[in-house]
Amino acid sequence: MAKTKQYDDLPKLPEKTEEQKGHAKEILDQLYKHYPNPHCALDYRNPFELLCATILSAQCTDVRVNKTTPDLFEAYPTPEAMAEAPIQELEELVRSTGFYRNKAKALKQSAQAIVENHDGEVPQNMNDLLEFYGVARKTANVVLGNAFNINNGVVVDTHVRRFSNRYGLTEHEKNTDKIERDLMALFPREHWTNLSHLMIHHGRNACKARISEPPDHPLCEQYGIKCECRAMREE
Repeated sequence: MAKTKQYDDLPKLPEKTEEQKGHAKEILDQLYKHYPNPHCALDYRNPFELLCATILSAQCTDVRVNKTTPDLFEAYPTPEAMAEAPIQELEELVRSTGFYRNKAKALKQSAQAIVENHDGEVPQNMNDLLEFYGVARKTANVVLGNAFNINNGVVVDTHVRRFSNRYGLTEHEKNTDKIERDLMALFPREHWTNLSHLMIHHGRNACKARISEPPDHPLCEQYGIKCECRAMREE
C-alpha cells in the first residue's frame, strides 16, 4: 500500500501583499524560463542515500559529495548496514567532505534511528527527521522535497540567502528561519522545492557572492533591486 504524504503544520508566516506576491511570481516565472530543469545537484537513488548525501553536504560542495558517496553506498547501502558500520570506517569514507568525525557520527546515528524507530525507512515528516543527530530543518527540507515531493518548506543555503536579499524578497540578511518564512509566504507551496533549486542555479551561474562587474543576465538587470550590481550599472 502506498504511503500518503505527511504534511507537517507550517510555522506562522508573515503577511504579504498581493503586490509583493505578484513581484515574486514574476521572478519565479523568469527563473523557470532561464532554468527550465530545476533539480537537486546531489546524486541519490533513494531517500536514505539523499539523507546521507545531504548530511555530508554541510560545509562541502555537491561535487565533492558526489565523488564520495559511491564508495560509501557500496560499502553500506542500507540503513541496516550503516547502523552496524564501524565508526572509524565511516570516518575514513567521508573524510574528504570535511568535519568527517561529526558527519560519520550523524550518518551512523541516523541509520540506527531509522532501523530502530522507523522500520528501516526514512520518515516522511519534518518532526521525525529533526530528531536525527546532525539533521536540521534545511536537511529535512531537502529530503522531504526531493525524495518524497513533500513541500514543507524552502531550503535556504548561501545562494538562496544571497538571492533573497539582492532581489528584495526579505529584509533578513542572515536569519535563515525568517528568510525561509518570507519565501514560503511569497511563493505558492507547490514551488517551494523547485524554488531553492532555481535560486541555487542562478547563484552559481550569475548571482555570485563576489562580483567585480555587473552580471550580464536579464534577471539581475531587472530584479536585482538591492544588489551591488545595480549601483555598478548606474555608475
